[in-house]
Order: sequence, then structure tokens, then C-alpha cells
Amino acid sequence: MNGAILITGASSGIGAACARYLDGMGVTVWAGVRRMEDGEALARSTSARLRVLLLDVTDPDSIAAASRTLTEALPEAGLAGLVNNAGISVAGPLELLPLAEVRTQFEVNVIGALAVTQAVLPLLRRARGRIVNISSIAGLAATPFLGAYCGSKFALEAMSDALRLELAPWGIALTLVEPGAIQSQIWERATMSATRTLGGVAPESLALYAHPLSRMQDVMAAASARAIPAEVVARVVARALTASSPRARYLVGKDARLRAALKWLLPDRAQDRLLAWFLGLSRHA
Repeated sequence: MNGAILITGASSGIGAACARYLDGMGVTVWAGVRRMEDGEALARSTSARLRVLLLDVTDPDSIAAASRTLTEALPEAGLAGLVNNAGISVAGPLELLPLAEVRTQFEVNVIGALAVTQAVLPLLRRARGRIVNISSIAGLAATPFLGAYCGSKFALEAMSDALRLELAPWGIALTLVEPGAIQSQIWERATMSATRTLGGVAPESLALYAHPLSRMQDVMAAASARAIPAEVVARVVARALTASSPRARYLVGKDARLRAALKWLLPDRAQDRLLAWFLGLSRHA
């Protein structure tokens, strides 16, 4: 593959796996990280081609500075690809989540992806580059107590569908990658965030959800134990960037394909009953 690729959120997880995999293919990778020490750690596991780029997708000044750096480095060739991977997960009952946490969830996962895309589109046009947005099976099928995260991924899916059509006249392909459970720190951070956030909730309010929250923790632990390596997602991202005719969507992982099948095959009420039973969300008298 010729040309340079920008990856956001490249300090760990899927982003770091994509950076290492594409670098191994001989691609010039620009790894967007929020802290230089994270970039330096990544650089130690890649070739000298990899470029570390300070990039906070929620900071307009940081995005503008990164765009200027890329424009100066790639004045004629442009950008062959953008991988919007930066993301966080906010977990907990929607009734109890502080709205500031929900806004941050959307700022990173939705607004951040759009802001970076807007900033580098001139470079993508120059190279007729491609965009890969890292979504999730949570962007197709919602899960209780991950409502904020699912909402952000649903929004990313809709925005991506619209943008794919809007950019088609310039030959810029846009693909969504929708993994299931992945070996990544995002869920550990989500659990820590939920513990911190819900720690400030009144005990009587938290008690309303005590049993299903405990059950959800068990479910997430089991999913983490079966999670696939981030490198599996990286291979799919590489396919989306290099295929002669990339798909609009790639589901990644058996759990993602199973959940998508249930979404398409079962009526909404049947899915609700199945999830309620699985998570112990019994009806109160």
C-alpha cells in the first residue's frame, strides 16, 4: 500500500495494533496519541517509518496543529487513509450517569471523529484516500448499562453512512469496522470509570440496580475472557484500506456476528426479553 495513514487513539488497544500491523506492511503510519510518552513506547515496537503525532480529538487546537503538521509533511501526496479509532466507554445505568460523562462520551467517540475527518479531508481528497471508522457491535445492538457508549456508536454509524455517500463523488471510500469483545484496556477503564462515577450516587438509588449491575459485571468479565486480540481487528482495518472494493461494514468476531444475527432475526420485544432474562432485569411489582 502506498501513502501515509493517520490513526487516532494509537497509544493502546486497537489503535496501537493497527499502527504496528500497517507499519509491518511497509506503510508510513502517523500515530495520533495524547501523550508523547505513549507515542515513544509505540515507536520502540515499530520501524523508523512510524511518526508520532500529538493529537487530542476533543481539542480543536490540537487537531489544527496536527493537520498543519500533516499538510507540511504531505504537501503533494496527501493522506492515503484515516483510521478514526480514538474512543472511550462510559458505563452505568442511564438514570444515574452524570450528563457531563455522557457529553464526554459523545465528544470523543462522535464529535472527535468528525472533527479529525473535517481537518484532514483536503489531504484525503488529494490522494483519493480512505476512511475507516472503528465502531462496535454496540453500534448495531444496544446493551443495558452501556447506553451512553452504544448511543455514541449508533451516532457514529449514522454519521458514517451519510458521510460515505457525501464523499463518494471524490472517490473517498468510508468503511465501518464493528468488533465484538476485544482484548483492550477500554473495558477495564470503563469499569474503573463506572466505579468512580457510581461511587457518588446515593446508596438508595444504586440499590435499585444492584443485582443487574452485579450480573453485568459477570457478563463483561466472561466476555473479556473470550475476547479476541486487537491484531484481528488490525487485519480487517488493513483489508478495508487496501481492498479494491471495500465493504461498507465489517463485523469482527463470532460474538459480533451472533449479536448482529439476533438483531436482524428477532423482533425487538423478543430481544428485550432475552437480554432482561440474561441480565436479571426482572419486572418490579
